[in-house]
Order: sequence, then C-alpha cells, then structure tokens
Amino acid sequence: MDLGDYLAIGHFSWAVCISLEEKESRIMISQTTDSLTAFRRDLNKYGLCGQSFSLFREIVWNYYTTNKRDLPWRHTVEPYHIYVSEIMLQQTQVERVILKYAQFMKVFPDFSSLSNAPLEEVLRVWQGMGYNRRAKALKEGAKRVMTEFNGRLPEDETILQTFPGIGKATASSIVAFAWNKPALFIETNIRRVFIHFFFHDQEGINDNAIIPLVERTLDRENPREWYYALMDYGAMLKNNVPNPNRRSSSYSKQSRFEGSDRQIRGLVLKIMLEKGEISEKDLMICIKREPERTRKIIKQMVDEGFIKQDGLLFRIS
Repeated sequence: MDLGDYLAIGHFSWAVCISLEEKESRIMISQTTDSLTAFRRDLNKYGLCGQSFSLFREIVWNYYTTNKRDLPWRHTVEPYHIYVSEIMLQQTQVERVILKYAQFMKVFPDFSSLSNAPLEEVLRVWQGMGYNRRAKALKEGAKRVMTEFNGRLPEDETILQTFPGIGKATASSIVAFAWNKPALFIETNIRRVFIHFFFHDQEGINDNAIIPLVERTLDRENPREWYYALMDYGAMLKNNVPNPNRRSSSYSKQSRFEGSDRQIRGLVLKIMLEKGEISEKDLMICIKREPERTRKIIKQMVDEGFIKQDGLLFRIS
C-alpha cells in the first residue's frame, strides 16, 4: 500500500472512532434523560422522601461508574496536594488547572518548599492561572502550616477558614477530599446537579435551599467519592443542557477581563517578573493604561504586600 492508502485507512478509522464516540454520547444522554424522567415522576408523586433520594443517588452513581474523570489530584489524599488543587480550582477551568497543577507540584512538592519560596518565584510558576491573590494565599497558608501546625494541615474546617483564600466551601471540600469526612459544601457543578434534579421549574434558588438536600443525599461512608460523582455529573450537564445555574440566586456572569483592574494587576506582575525592578515611569510606559487608575492599582498592590517600593523603584515583595 502507498501513503495514500494508509492515510485513507487512518481517516476511515478516525471517522469510525468519532462516530462511535458520538453514538455512545447520544446513548448516555438518552439513558440519563430516561432516568431523570423517572426521578421527576417519583418526586412529583411521593415528594422529598427516601425513595426519591435513593433514585437520585442511583442515577449519579451509575453515571460516575462508567464516566468518571481521571484528574491528577484524585490520585492522592495527601492534604498538601488537595490544598493546592482546591485553591487552584477556584474560578479556573479544570483543563487549565491540570496543566498548572503538575508544574506547581514539581517546583513546590510540599508545604516546606512552598513556604520557603520567594513570592516572586511562586507568582512566576502561577502565571497563566489568573487571580494571582490565590498564589499569594497559597504561600501564606503554607507558611502558617509550617510555623503554627508543625507542617501538618489542620483537619478542622473552622481553623481552615482562617487561612487566607479559604472560605467555608473550600475548607469543607479540603476536609472531604483529604480525610474523607462528611463535610457539607456546594460548588458550581454540585449546584448545577441539585438545581437540575430538584428545582427544574423554579427560579432564584438560594444555596440555603440546596444544602439540606446535599446533607440528605450525602454518602457518609464515602463522601469523597460521592462528591467526585456529583461533580462529574455536573460537568456532563454543563455540556448537554441549558445551564441550570442560571436559575440560582447567586448566579452572575464573570466580569469582562479586557480593560479590567484584574488585567492591569496581571500586567503589573508580568512586567515585574520580566524586568525585576522598574520605575513608575517605565511601568506606565509598558502598561499603556490610564495613569491615575494604574497608580491607584499599584498602591493597592503595595498595601496588599504583592509589590514593594524602594525609592523610585518597584519590585515584587
């Protein structure tokens, strides 16, 4: 056979593969729709009860059994790895986190290395993730672990909430994934699942109405895996149905990045990582944004401890 024959066979095989994937996807969606119809029928007939909760868990578990995502931070229960991944996953898509997580772990493999690293080095590795406050929070949190907790991340949700960059949801997710504790939390995929199943004809749904359902349906013997299953089901819904989260009272579109203060802050850090020390005048020339607005942002970053001023020069703290 000549090259053309091989290419033709390769194209045919690729087409068959795509065709099979599309067929499997259609079958999966069809089965999911049938299960959802049965669930809603029972919910309307019996209301919120053990039967409807059992069917809900069965649907989610069945999907997860054959469609679980292979994510690197799910291969470990090491608290440091969970700590880093959960903060990375705040406001950042999974695909981008997968790439940065491996790089971050290679450079900073534990609390000690992250705690001792200069902020400049941490921010350099973090580049591309956005929301740079998280990188600073990670380093500050690692320092607390080393100085106050003998190098061990606390298992207590209340204590974790005192760490920079960690709120109730993140504290609970860390506890659930690192120690398999039945902590209650909601994140975007979990919210999507519960709205889709239990609030399909309602608007303005508050998280306070969802949390009791999270508690009633929680697998207390294996909360870690159950939350994985919920998140994977929610990720599937994102690609196959109109976004249920738009019916959440907490839903809001992310603000435009282009021209935002976030963009200017990112530019300031990027330029300082490239130049090292730089004067305000040269920084203004590089950024090319409104001078007064930029000066205000620079002052904020100095106050926050991101950058420091030595005479006429600015550099990363």
